[in-house]
Formats: sequence, structure tokens, C-alpha cells
Amino acid sequence: MAREAVLVAGARTAVGRSGRGTLKNYRAEDMAAEAVKAAWERAGNLDKVMVEDVVIGCSGPEGSQGMNMGRIVALHAGFPSSVPGMTVNRFCSSGLQTIAQSCERIIAGGADIIIAGGVETMSMVPMVGFHFSPNPGMVRDQPEIYTSMGQTAENVVVKYNISRKDMDEFAYYSHMKAAKAQDAGLFDEEIVPLEVTTVTLEGENTVTFDKDELIRRDSTIEALAKLRPAFTPDGQVTAGNSS
Repeated sequence: MAREAVLVAGARTAVGRSGRGTLKNYRAEDMAAEAVKAAWERAGNLDKVMVEDVVIGCSGPEGSQGMNMGRIVALHAGFPSSVPGMTVNRFCSSGLQTIAQSCERIIAGGADIIIAGGVETMSMVPMVGFHFSPNPGMVRDQPEIYTSMGQTAENVVVKYNISRKDMDEFAYYSHMKAAKAQDAGLFDEEIVPLEVTTVTLEGENTVTFDKDELIRRDSTIEALAKLRPAFTPDGQVTAGNSS
């Protein structure tokens, strides 16, 4: 009989706004370590030596997110040096990939307990990294390899004949549902509060960050319809209807 993989517990931080949000100066490994510690406590706070791997996904593993993020997070979260760590990159699905492959490993009998998740700070590491340097030969022979995510979204729009109106309405109702869920406290149980200290000319200020910042409560379908295409002049993907 095949083994089963079970997700025992989970935790996340609230999502901050890139570049100007509460977490703009908060490092990725600090965020991830807090989430890992909370998840482990929720799982029963067992002996940390039992963990056989800490697998962390990161779509931009350079700069402050460089080196082996999985290993750094494991140690930062208080796990012993005997617990290994690994970093996975599959761009936007990096975190989900860590969970999938950890489950596969457990089912195959390669491990019993693995911590898996993902982290990203786009305030500290820009889109496509600090120095994008595509391979000249690949650019010549297979330029589609470097197609941006925005352009692939436009390709999907054309392939499935998706209207701009449908896209804007989907985005609008998504924000409204998220705002309603936030007001009802539906996200509270999964979020790990972070104590964030900011330094300004007026001095230091410490706040508890525990609410997602990207929910646009004041959004309207009319306002979304006025936004210009973000990737192609005649496209339909905008800053308002894309992730």
C-alpha cells in the first residue's frame, strides 16, 4: 500500500506592497523564519531534530535572497545544523513546487517530515533580477524562452478569446471578496503577525503587521477599465487585472 503525505500545519505572513509597503525593508529570510517557526509550533512543536529537510521556494534567489535560502531559513528558525535546507526555483510556482516535491519524496519513502514553503521580497530584488543577461544563442534561436509573463498572459487572452470586460470584472470581484473575507477575520488564523520597525526623520516606530496590504477596497470596474495595457499597446492585461 502506498504511503500518504499529510499536510499537518501551515502559516504565512501577511502580504505587503512592493517598494512602499510596511515590509519594504523586511528581509525574506526573516519573514520565512517567522512563518516556519509558527507552522512548526502549530504542528505540535516536536523535537526539531526530527525534520529531514527545509525546502524553500524563491523566484528571485539573488541579492538578499541569494545563497541557499532553505538552509538559511532552517538555521534562522532555530533548527539544528543537522537539519539540511534546499532552495527551489520555478519562478512564480516556486513555493507550490516545494510542497509538491516534498509530498512526492515522503510518498516514495525518502523522508518522513519535511518543512516546505516559499518566500519573496520584490522590494529588495527587482523583477528579472539585478542584471538580466540572457544567453545570446538562445535569444537568436529560441527567443520565446524569454517571453515575459505579461506577454504569455496576452497570448492566453487571444487563444481563449477572453474579453477585457471579463478580466476587469474578475479582478474587481476578487478584491471585493478579499476585503469581505479580511473584515470577517477569515485570514487571521493563517497569518503570523510581524513586528516591523521603521525609521524616519521623526524617529523609530514599531507596528504589528498582520493584514494583507494588496486588497484594493476602493477599486471600481470603471476605474479598472480606464487603465492602459501594461505589456502590449493593444493588449488587455493591465496593472489592475493582473497579479
